Amino acid sequence: MLFSLYLSLYHIMNVLNGAELQKKDRRTKKGSRSQPPARHALAVARRALATRCFVVVALVVAIASASPSSPAASYSKGIISLVTGKVGASGFGSASTAEHVTEGIDASNLTVIITGGASGIGLETARVLALRKAHVIIAARNTVSAEEARQHILEENPSAKVDILKLDLCSLKSVRSFVDNFIALDLPLNILINNAGVMFCPFDLSEDGIEMQFATNHLGHFLLTNLLLDKMKQTAKASGIEGRIINLSSIAHNFTYRKGIRFDKINDRKGYTNKRAYGQSKLANILHTNELSRRLQEQGVNITANSVHPGVIMTPLMRHSSYLMHCLKLFTFYIWKNVPQGAATTCYVALHPSVKGVTGKYFVDCNEFKPSSFASNQLLGKKLWDFSNKLVSSISKA
Repeated sequence: MLFSLYLSLYHIMNVLNGAELQKKDRRTKKGSRSQPPARHALAVARRALATRCFVVVALVVAIASASPSSPAASYSKGIISLVTGKVGASGFGSASTAEHVTEGIDASNLTVIITGGASGIGLETARVLALRKAHVIIAARNTVSAEEARQHILEENPSAKVDILKLDLCSLKSVRSFVDNFIALDLPLNILINNAGVMFCPFDLSEDGIEMQFATNHLGHFLLTNLLLDKMKQTAKASGIEGRIINLSSIAHNFTYRKGIRFDKINDRKGYTNKRAYGQSKLANILHTNELSRRLQEQGVNITANSVHPGVIMTPLMRHSSYLMHCLKLFTFYIWKNVPQGAATTCYVALHPSVKGVTGKYFVDCNEFKPSSFASNQLLGKKLWDFSNKLVSSISKA
């Protein structure tokens, strides 16, 4: 419902902008003067206010008319919690920050890998876990930015243990190289946070010939996780400490292609839309998490796997759609989080003792939340696992 709201607002803005352009075009054709800037700005402000009022009224009507047991009521309650910051069963909510949810936790015996830890919520996650005394490995494509992030953490916390290793998730060769370099450090591995990603990219293929959002957001993390599993199993067995894998998904997983995953057209330009491709990759994150969790449980391994939606935050991830997102933020200001709030759910699932033994779940605002029907489809998860394995295998042999 929330993502549909964004899309509805996006279409409303398009209609409004289109109408304005049509008026301007008609004025130009008639040879009349353009609307004065001040009057134009006032008109835009009025439309913005009208749209905000429309959204609030629509939410109130949806909440009032929904049956208490209906999905609409569940989503409505979720939006109310998001707007008000109301806490859930965990004791935390949308207003909670990463520092808040990890307060009092000692992570000094933990080693954590965070992909994309050089900026945005990845950096905040790295900072807070280091603050809780974990040994943090930042896996980043841009090592210069990662070093700047490391220095930022050390300035605040001189005793922080933070290291950097290069990782480009859209290159399976780089993923393998990263794992080799990490294993060479002879460190334990307790927590893997698959945080990095790209969003709303124009159509492009990775160096391995895979659609860029699927390659970066899913396939790179799929291989990375598989290659690090033995190390995590060894660490969990030797230490007796539960290992945790966290995949960052998004509420955007609800907005994907008609069949969920375009298995037979994963790299086709035809039919590609950057929004649905992103949704497809985020759906893949949850399916991967759930199937991984199922397999780990079958093996009796002391490792959990969960997925999270961090919230809607303006970060470098949105560089391909910053104008659109700034416009959306104007209309949906009450549902956006800041970066410390955006990192909260990841940090909660990574460290909090109340999540011990919890696996195969999807978390929103530090509380369990039911994902889409596609995301809950075990057969689709198995199919994606086999498809991903074959894809990785075919690239390795090429």
